[in-house]
Amino acid sequence: MFIPLPDTGHVPPRLPERVCHRAVEARDSRFDGVFYVGVTTTHIYCRPICPSRQANPEHRRFFASPAGAERQGFRPCLRCRPELAPGRGLVDAVSRLASTAAQKIAAGALNGCSVGSLAADLCVSERHLRRALKRELGVSPVELAQTHRLLLAKRLLADTELDMSRVAYASGFQSLRRFNAAFREQYRMSPTALRERTGSDDGLDNGSAAAADEPRSEPIELTLAYRAPFAWDRIVEFLGAEATPGVEMVEGSRYGRTACIDGRCGTVVAEDLPKKEQVRIEVSASLVPVLMPLLARLRRSFDLDAEPAAIDAHLEESGLETLVRRSPGIRVPGAFEGFEAALLAMLRDAAGGAEPARELAGRVVRALGRPLESRVPSLDRLMPSAERVVEAGRRELIAVGVPRGRAGTIVDLATAVASGSLRLDPDGDVVATRRALRRVTGTDERLAGAIVMRAVYWPDALPARDRALQHRAGATSEREMLALAEAWRPWRAYAAMHLRLGTAA
Repeated sequence: MFIPLPDTGHVPPRLPERVCHRAVEARDSRFDGVFYVGVTTTHIYCRPICPSRQANPEHRRFFASPAGAERQGFRPCLRCRPELAPGRGLVDAVSRLASTAAQKIAAGALNGCSVGSLAADLCVSERHLRRALKRELGVSPVELAQTHRLLLAKRLLADTELDMSRVAYASGFQSLRRFNAAFREQYRMSPTALRERTGSDDGLDNGSAAAADEPRSEPIELTLAYRAPFAWDRIVEFLGAEATPGVEMVEGSRYGRTACIDGRCGTVVAEDLPKKEQVRIEVSASLVPVLMPLLARLRRSFDLDAEPAAIDAHLEESGLETLVRRSPGIRVPGAFEGFEAALLAMLRDAAGGAEPARELAGRVVRALGRPLESRVPSLDRLMPSAERVVEAGRRELIAVGVPRGRAGTIVDLATAVASGSLRLDPDGDVVATRRALRRVTGTDERLAGAIVMRAVYWPDALPARDRALQHRAGATSEREMLALAEAWRPWRAYAAMHLRLGTAA
């Protein structure tokens, strides 16, 4: 996520230039991704941690995003690679519309679609959307999308052996010719020249759109950056306790799952590289055409855009210092897909325990989920979609052990999602989503809160009615829990994760 840009493209006053200069001179990794520094003598922009010789202060210009720097004519550094910087967290002071639009664009919303269709999806006019992004981010929707495509293409050229056609289409370009032209225009070199400079194998061809669809068996590897500390082992432990058989797996410190986006299905396996402050992911070749939305979902799933130093410091000062010091860098895992999170939350609530919930979810997936052939034997099923659950109806859910009342609630939920009357989107309107969930018969405030925390990716969500959570916090009622949690805002969801995992440490 990007932070607001005034017309000059400089970092807003809330992050003074003297702070930026200090961060650059210290190469402080906590500011990596928070801002970018352009050098007027070379017209190159870098991350604050760039190992290159530092420019004189008078030659530095600060920007809040890669798009802002590139709009001013700066090119990305080939050493520190700005496209690898971790993204911004959800607590940035960006208008809700601009924030949501920016995240959707980063996930590929304009790849093959128009600005008008994105505006309609956000329930605003195209003119209003363009004006909001220009005012808040300093760039147009098309410019922002182009920056994301080019930065992803740059990563794929440097880090993989994908041929040029697959790089182009995986990055969201609709033609190889347009990709080559945009790359040359922006970076003043051809994609081939950049690959040669970064030392990757050539892997070139003169393919067309069909080349992007050719089946390749070998997976590709990429990395996703984050800000340390990162309690990866605790997060994997949490995900493993809830892992749906056939869909998710945890082996040691590795987490894997199946995925299906726009009809492209495959598997993803992730593991932490703590010394590099990156998560390495292995992606099935079948998912390469939907790489941009896949990477966005994975960042949410592992909460990689969080700023743990700020969150942990706040929670330490708010009475949770013992838990924070025990597990610094706790994250709130987001939903890979909104309906999946809601379905699993309802099954866990119905089962009444972690292991019974896993068994029940496994039966539902075996009955309703599509089979998948994969390189990972334990990952052989896809999560059922809302449409598939509606088609199955209450009878099939009851047949696999879902309680009768909860089966009806799940079908009602699936119907609302399939019809579009309920949208479980990241960064959606929390109040509206909670209200829509409550209209689904059988969804109480506690369950709605749990769904919102994961599906809507809301860092201040708190299931205050959760008795186990109340007990761990030392509260005796919902009212007392809410009063106690007031000091944890705006990161109550992180406090809840510390409380859940604290007793298991």
